[in-house]
Amino acid sequence: MDARRQDASARTEVLGRRALNRSTLHRQQLLRRGTDGVVETVERIGGLNAQQPNDPYLALHSRLAGFELGDLTRAVEDGRLVRSCLLRATQHLTSSGDFRWLRSVLDPMLARVQRNTFGRRTAGVDLAELVADARAILAGRTLTRAELGRRLAERRPDADRTALAWSAQYLLPLLHPAPSGTWDTRGATPLVLAQEHLGPLERPDPRRLVSRYLAAFGPATTADLRAWSGVSGLPQVVAGMAGELRGFRDESGRRLYDLPDAPRPDPDTPAPVRLLAGFDNLLLAYADRTRIMTDEIRRRVCVGDLIMPTVLVDGVVAGTWELDRGAGLVTVVPFARLRPNDADAVTAEAHRVLRLAAPDTTPYEVRIGPA
Repeated sequence: MDARRQDASARTEVLGRRALNRSTLHRQQLLRRGTDGVVETVERIGGLNAQQPNDPYLALHSRLAGFELGDLTRAVEDGRLVRSCLLRATQHLTSSGDFRWLRSVLDPMLARVQRNTFGRRTAGVDLAELVADARAILAGRTLTRAELGRRLAERRPDADRTALAWSAQYLLPLLHPAPSGTWDTRGATPLVLAQEHLGPLERPDPRRLVSRYLAAFGPATTADLRAWSGVSGLPQVVAGMAGELRGFRDESGRRLYDLPDAPRPDPDTPAPVRLLAGFDNLLLAYADRTRIMTDEIRRRVCVGDLIMPTVLVDGVVAGTWELDRGAGLVTVVPFARLRPNDADAVTAEAHRVLRLAAPDTTPYEVRIGPA
């Protein structure tokens, strides 16, 4: 390294975990609840994981003042928000506008997932022909995944129907229209052609993916960006944006990137107690999640494919919680003994969740278990 590079390296600002924590909380609207509409908020925070129908509602409830169930339901029903297989090949809610540019950026990742998951079960199947058939079958209609699989198997009687349907979902831009993605709605997942409902999709622009991720989650490493999106090749994209990004380092010396004018609050900014939904953005956006929780706590919260609902105290994961709507009960399991004022704040947040999710089940009860 020459003298100029050594000098530049020495001047690179180091951001500690608390500084990273407060930056993330601010951008995720967890330092102060926002007042914008649900569509604007979903765009600002990078979409919402929507594998479970009620999680997006609880996620927005922790981020928006005055949020009501109908606010999100109406946005899904009128198509301003759409549900589809997107980031990390999992179900997400995004705005219809964001879907138009995001889906094409994710195409290579989704094709890779199809190969890794269903490659052997679709050996010998012409995938281009499969996509064309699926597009023709779905034209002007809504089918469940099982129905699509049966139709695709009519021309491929020896093929695995489930693998055919899932492969089509990965390789063809599809949406899951309402009531899919709305409160308490479970069952067979409907499929429609995205372009019939949204019009032509935009050409892939991975630079836009980088910018939108950093706006919602930065400062972050390229490994964090890959963990959130599932997209490969992003270090080269970030390198090509060097003049547009600001560089930092974390306490371990890893290179962090951020938008130059993005907010980075004082590390001493107070962080209120929050109850996060399962699969919350905050817990899925990083390869290194130590800005939010220790590795030991991560093993207790991220169990297999499950990301449990969590309690934030002073901005970090301090426990898990469970909702029993029928009993009007929230049960909290703290990982360490809560201070009295923190326990009071947890109780207040739990009552707020109960008023949203179980408005007719009173009186409410909050149980905070032993550490």
